[in-house]
Amino acid sequence: MIRVRVLAAVAALGLAALGVRALLTRQAAIARHRIGKPLGEVSLDADRVWKRSLDGAPIDLLLLGDSLAAGLGAERRKETLGGRIAKAVAKRMLRPVRLRTAAVVGSESTALAGQLDALPDGYRADVAVIVVGGNDVTHMVPPWSAANELERAITRLQDLGTPVVVGTCPDLGTLQPVPQPLRALLSRMSRRLALEQTRVAWRTGAVPVDLRLTVGPTFREQPDEMFSLDRFHPSAAGYRRTAEALLPAVEVALRQPVRA
Repeated sequence: MIRVRVLAAVAALGLAALGVRALLTRQAAIARHRIGKPLGEVSLDADRVWKRSLDGAPIDLLLLGDSLAAGLGAERRKETLGGRIAKAVAKRMLRPVRLRTAAVVGSESTALAGQLDALPDGYRADVAVIVVGGNDVTHMVPPWSAANELERAITRLQDLGTPVVVGTCPDLGTLQPVPQPLRALLSRMSRRLALEQTRVAWRTGAVPVDLRLTVGPTFREQPDEMFSLDRFHPSAAGYRRTAEALLPAVEVALRQPVRA
């Protein structure tokens, strides 16, 4: 009798799990339909020397990662994440900043190696900013696996003498088009990945920035202002807020001793 009850309980749990999986699958389809691709899949090209009129050799700034790092959703290149960071660094350091964006829309952490491979031979940035993780979460990539890819990218950059800033995975629980309970699940998953990314950053000597903590509340409280047309990617205001959060860490990284 006990064995029958145990088997019945296991069967019930299995059916419940299948029901939850089916619910989350339906909700994911709803979210994809609501978000769509009104912004396309190509971000603005913001690569240039910013504040060229300033004295001194340009600071080389490299951006790696996904659509957030690439600036998808910005309507002008100066509103992209790279453009905003480049302008702010130039003003604070009183030197021009040469921006190179290797980030690609839709990238997971596994794409970081390819983004580094695609850089010109002999290229070395004075500072690199990596923002990645959202697509790892939505594609159910294990956090430890994504964090390992991030660590390899950080190590490659540091071996070239480039200090690294890591903007950890943002809080996907701020995405209003995603229905509940899927949104709550994505929030927990993005938090777990952000923690793994933070551990990697501290372990390797990179400078982490907790985007969930520093910008998440603003995106949650002001979604109409912070999100762009698709309600998934940041607006100009959203990129400004994100750049403000990253800027102090970029300045810290630029002042770190150069590893050769």
